[in-house]
Amino acid sequence: MSYVVGIDEAGRGPVAGPVAVGLVKIPLDFNRNFFKSIRDSKQLTVSDRELWFELALEAKRLGRLDFTVALISEKVIDKKGIAHAIRLGIKRGLKALDIPLDSQIFLDGGIKAPQEFVHQMTVVKGDEKIPVVSLASIMAKVTRDRKMVRLSKKFPEFSFDIHKGYGTLLHRQAIQKYGLTTIHRQSFLSKLTKA
Repeated sequence: MSYVVGIDEAGRGPVAGPVAVGLVKIPLDFNRNFFKSIRDSKQLTVSDRELWFELALEAKRLGRLDFTVALISEKVIDKKGIAHAIRLGIKRGLKALDIPLDSQIFLDGGIKAPQEFVHQMTVVKGDEKIPVVSLASIMAKVTRDRKMVRLSKKFPEFSFDIHKGYGTLLHRQAIQKYGLTTIHRQSFLSKLTKA
């Protein structure tokens, strides 16, 4: 066994924008003190998440860890479903990081890696319990949030920089007033009309 890998996703629930799958790869001898005070991305402030993102970037530059975030578009989500999109993100990430099959992989919640990765464990609330999964969660969330901020410049009426594509009242009102954009998940919008 050569590496430990953490995998988590961000953006399963929004009605606009991509889903992000974060993967972090650390060597077995990785200095675990790096993870002191890390928590699940949802429990951190925006500035804390940004700080962790920069710390991970620096560790990557120094060759101490590697990470990637796969963004899977709303078009794939609409065509094949959110579960397929997340599986695709996991596959792309594993390939991008060249993860050996004997790696120990930890995944959050209900997600799984392809079955050829025999040392994998899905952990409920893994993003709270396993630091490498917490970091994957942060990388996914920051990457997706930054993407939504960029998209808010393209679609200023929708305030994507504020709600990040989630079905908030502000977002629902914008949809009622302006209609849909090309980045809305058509398959998710029936949920909104029932809300």
